[in-house]
Parts: sequence; structure tokens; C-alpha cells
Amino acid sequence: MNTFINKAKESSYFLSDLIGAKVMVQGKKVGKLDDLLIREQEKIPEVTHIIVTRPFGHKSLLVPFEKVETLANDEVVLNIPDIASFEGEPEETQVLLKDHILDKKVIDLDENEIDIVYDVKLVLRNKKLYATDVDFSRYGLLKRLGLRYVVKFVYHLAEMFKKETISWAYVQPLPERMGSFKGNVKLKILKETLPEIHPVDLADILEELSEEQRLAIFNELDTDQASDTLEEIEPRVQRSLISSMDKERVADLIDEMTPGQAADVLSALPAEDAEEIMNLMEHTETEKIESLLEEQDDSIINLTTKHFIRMLPGMTTDLAIGAFRKFGEEADVLDYIYVVDHEEKLEGVVSLPDLLMAKPESHLQDIMVTQVISLEETDTIADAKEKFERYRFHALPVTTADDVIRGVVTYRDIMGLEH
Repeated sequence: MNTFINKAKESSYFLSDLIGAKVMVQGKKVGKLDDLLIREQEKIPEVTHIIVTRPFGHKSLLVPFEKVETLANDEVVLNIPDIASFEGEPEETQVLLKDHILDKKVIDLDENEIDIVYDVKLVLRNKKLYATDVDFSRYGLLKRLGLRYVVKFVYHLAEMFKKETISWAYVQPLPERMGSFKGNVKLKILKETLPEIHPVDLADILEELSEEQRLAIFNELDTDQASDTLEEIEPRVQRSLISSMDKERVADLIDEMTPGQAADVLSALPAEDAEEIMNLMEHTETEKIESLLEEQDDSIINLTTKHFIRMLPGMTTDLAIGAFRKFGEEADVLDYIYVVDHEEKLEGVVSLPDLLMAKPESHLQDIMVTQVISLEETDTIADAKEKFERYRFHALPVTTADDVIRGVVTYRDIMGLEH
């Protein structure tokens, strides 16, 4: 789908998707988009020009972004009267996103390598294009390797990878003369800038740092920001961070949280650590926190529903759609069809959109996802919350150790538990 540049439109892109797009002028293809130039005068850099490579040895074009009429992953349309006047090369002082940023190391303030920049997120807003984030996720890596089919499969069907990006606001300015650029993208996580960072963004950044760097930065936060940030950090990193901190400090942070938030953090810790911290806390609702912690340990099987749609793998999609209309009237879960054998062993899952888009003669076994994210019947409510927060599915199947489906638990039933 083409995106026409206008003030009302706001769209997101990734650099790797735009590179190689055909460039059109007055209905004729003149070349391919090769790179984007940015200006780093503000916190979020603005794209000022696009570079167009041309075939048969013709000179490249250097076109101001304001001349871009339509921007899409497969096509860029320029509104220029001729191309000869736009022939040119970028100057040494100009930053090229593809040449200078992609595949470069991301390092912290102590020169510790965090990861590699696999992509750059771009946002079109008010007729201007901005580089908003650097992407070092496995999603970005797969795209850079050319495995776009794998990317689509993983994200659209299984949602197995979490996206990892850092706002460009936390990337240090690049050198004025790119000839001196050593090839590293350095973060500017400084003490004086920490209060400006939203807890969600700060949690994302801390999760990517070494334990020593993470603790050093966290210790610079005031109690309110540290408490809000601790709540947003994933459980694995929470455990690591708390184990390195003084227990009195942890108790002070958790005292700032609601009972539900406190229970969520404490449930990620070993029981003896949680009990020690609880004894140090001055929270006015410690009894409610204890009650919620006990609830977190309840077995998930008590919250499952038996009213879900299950079908055999050999059923065709046209028959499945007809059956869905019939079974859906009494089902509590309508987003997914669970594909089982005659012994109720879970073999795969088909989402409703994939069912509706499939060819009528296809079989469920041809379109189902076999790598199913599920819960075991011995899992607790806390385990279920962690998986829902990680994968963002609307429902998860609950199975035995032999993969026999026992029921389905919904996102709203778990995440809606009263805190």
C-alpha cells in the first residue's frame, strides 16, 4: 500500500524495508532507493535527503525528502521536473543511515558491547520523516539476513520474539565528520538525563546492559523512579537486580507500589527472599499483598474453560469455517482453533484470521502453528501472567505433560484478577 505524504498521515517504516525500493519520476523508474541522509540537530534526527542509485553507470541522485510524494516499501515516487539537476553525492559531514548505522555495534558508556544495529525505525509525521529508534532485535536480524518469510511466520503466527529497540534520544551524537566515525553506536545513558527517561523506556534499556552497568544506573534513580522502573522490568532481570541490592532498599521501592504491583514483583523472587523483604516493608496493605501472593501460587487449572473450539487436523478450512459458526455460539474463546487428534493431544493452533484467509481446500494441518506456546496444568497464576505479558496472546492452552489439552485460559481472566 502506498503512503502519500500529507499532514494528516503518520506511518512507521523500517530502513531495511525501504532500501532497494524502486524510485519513480513521472511514471518512469529511474533507479532504486539506496540510503537516507539525516540531520542530528534535534533529539530525534530528521531525514533530509534520499540517495537514489541508477543503472548503467549513471550518477546517483541526491533528492531532498520534501520532493518525495509517495513513500512505500516497494515504491518511492518523486515530484521533480527532471533528474539531471539532482545528480550528486553526500558530503562527509552528512550521516547516512545505511552506510553509517546499520550493522554497527551498540555500546554503553563503558565501551561494553550490547548488540548490533540490525535496523532503524522511521516515523513519517507532518510530511517529515524521522529516525526514531535503533533496532537490535532478533526480528531485525532475520530481516537483515533476508529471511523475510521466517520473520512473517514468527511474528504473525507465533509471536515468539520480543521486539527490542532503543529510542534515538538515547543515542550519543555522531561525529561532525563521518570520516572519524569508528563504527560504534554509543548510548548516552548519563546521570543527568535519567530523570527524563520514561520508566518503560528505562526498563528496556536496563534489560540490555551488563549486571554491573545496570546496577550502577539503577542506584542513581530516586525512589519513585526506581520503583516505577523496577515494576516494568521483566521478571528474570528483576530477580538479578534485586539479588544485587540491599534488602532495605528493595523494601522501600516495593512500599511505593500498589498491592497488586508489589505482589507481581515479589512473586518473581524465591520464597525466602520475598518473605525477608515483606518483613522489612511498611506497606499499609501487607495482608492484601500476602493474599495476592498466595493467589499467585494457585494452580492455573482452576481458571481454565472447557468451552473452546477444537478440530481434527484433516478437516478442510471450508468445513472448519462452517463448524466454527456452529461451535462459536457456546465457546468462551473465539480467537483460536485448537487442532487435536482423537486422544485430545494438542497438535497445533490456527488463528481465526488465518482460517478465514486460507484456501477452502486447505487442511488445518497445512496452516496450523505447531510450535504452540502453552501452559502446563501444574503452572501457577503467576506463571500464566508472565507468559501473557511476554507473548500477548488472547488465550493460552493448558496441557498435561503428554500434550493432552485440559482447557484454555484467557488473557482477560488472568490479567483481570483483582489487585
